Amino acid sequence: MATPLSDTSPYPLKTIAVVGLGTMGTGIAEVLATAGREVVGIDVSEAAAAKAVAALETATARAVERGRLTEQERADVLARIRTSTDLRAAADADLVIEVAPESYEIKHQIFRELDAIVRPETILATGTNALSVTRLAADSARPERVLGLHFFNPAPAMKLVEVVSSVLTAPTAVTAVTDLAVDLGKEPVAVGDRPGFVADGLLFGYLNQAAAMYEAKYASREDIDAAMRLGCGLPMGPLALLDLIGVDTARTVLEALYAESQDRLHAPAPILKQLSEAGLTGRKSGRGFYTYEAPGSATIVRDALTPTEGSAQTTGREVRSVGVAGSGTMASGIAEVFAKAGYEVVLAARSEEKAQTAKARIGKSLSRSVDKGRMTAEAAAQTLARIDAAGSYEAFADVDLAVEAVAEDLEIKRQLFQTLDKVCKPGAVLATTTSSLPVVACARATSRPQDVIGMHFFNPAPAMKLVEVVRTVLTAEDIHATVREVCVRIKKHAVDCGDRAGFIVNALLFPYLNNAIKMVQEHYASLDDIDAAMKLGGGYPMGPFELLDVVGLDVSLAIEKVLHREFRDPGLAPAPLLEHLVAAGCLGRKTGRGFREYARR
Repeated sequence: MATPLSDTSPYPLKTIAVVGLGTMGTGIAEVLATAGREVVGIDVSEAAAAKAVAALETATARAVERGRLTEQERADVLARIRTSTDLRAAADADLVIEVAPESYEIKHQIFRELDAIVRPETILATGTNALSVTRLAADSARPERVLGLHFFNPAPAMKLVEVVSSVLTAPTAVTAVTDLAVDLGKEPVAVGDRPGFVADGLLFGYLNQAAAMYEAKYASREDIDAAMRLGCGLPMGPLALLDLIGVDTARTVLEALYAESQDRLHAPAPILKQLSEAGLTGRKSGRGFYTYEAPGSATIVRDALTPTEGSAQTTGREVRSVGVAGSGTMASGIAEVFAKAGYEVVLAARSEEKAQTAKARIGKSLSRSVDKGRMTAEAAAQTLARIDAAGSYEAFADVDLAVEAVAEDLEIKRQLFQTLDKVCKPGAVLATTTSSLPVVACARATSRPQDVIGMHFFNPAPAMKLVEVVRTVLTAEDIHATVREVCVRIKKHAVDCGDRAGFIVNALLFPYLNNAIKMVQEHYASLDDIDAAMKLGGGYPMGPFELLDVVGLDVSLAIEKVLHREFRDPGLAPAPLLEHLVAAGCLGRKTGRGFREYARR
């Protein structure tokens, strides 16, 4: 007698049918068979089924070469997989996983046919990453056994599986597939039914914004990608990732997300449509945002948009000495970077005591580098000797480059630039490290706005390789050339961008963080599940809530407000939960409590 899904014990999932044998379906079949399940692979195309078998043979042969399987285990895995072009082959399955194209019509047709084929207790799972699971379930004869099971590509390697419940799904079905995911060596996260679920809902909004940023000619494709890799520690830049996913696939997902959410951040950037309709779909076609060696190749080749090395037409000004204004972590980190590169550095603060404290912090940092074998004690001593601590900005009289790293407050910065204008010699470069304020406002506080530029370092400055070089409409070409040359000497990767709120990194990062907060605020998923989803499914080094607590919720809120004020997009309005936590003094790790609680030191 069949076990009903209302029973409290999970139904054993021994035989599993996979409908749709594209890359994802084939990968899921491999994972299931390797874990000892009997697998029925089904595809309407005989060619697709044959291709899947060949891919499985290749993948398992590679696993033997790498010592992950023995020859006997490989034979057993392949013996557990059979393929068919007839959906009726799923008749004996305990679970059917559908990974057909992202189309309601196609998926509805498959589910309607399965209703007449499978047993009443068989669980039906859709692998959709954007369509409504509830809508698919509602048209099923037994909606309580329908749920979402979203694997990530490549399925054998990616650990994340999103288990998606609708209001109709039986808890025992959720338990059964969750247990299966764990048995497969995956990390399941429970999510509700909303566009994109967790990982894609957050990821594709970010990718879309990056495409729009490039389309607006705000920054080059190389600079956008480098900024997100080096500034956020991501394995790939957003435009390269769009090429990997497929520009057409991304457009389809975003259209589905926008249809459900009506969030303008999900409205596909026009360039995605233009590239798709031109057949420039990314790696698979050999050209998308980048040009590739051949269709399917991962090797990027030069094209008409590739920057020419050493093509700068303007020569920069000579920089021998650098002034760093400020006494905090960022100021001391920047001073350390310049001193290590051989520059004479004046580290100035509002008092001699503050300046000496900042220099002592650099001394400790250099000692740690010596202890870790990164530099000799002699080199550390020489570096520290290049730094002169001063209690007045008058000490900047002879510097060639002055870099301010004071509080992120426009009035404080304007007053400082008025002072720098008076004390710095003619021809000195004046730079601000602001991450969110208008550089031109600092420039206008001086009598020489053409000499002012943004140099946005990332914290900790000695470790982070990225510097966003921010030109205003008034910045002179030789000032820009000077800063680019200095970045090379201090061994930082410079990316160019205009004077716009958030520049590249924060403009792409903080809307993503804000959307994650909205998910928690709406009780859609837990902090832990969202953090796990983005680390496992998106390759992020930290989950959004881990990162928010590190950055500081007050700092994050301030940046969100600046972005919302500049771009006037309702989707950029700070999440109320973030505002409430900041008002309560829960600012993250620095106060011992933010989205999570931390042990007090």
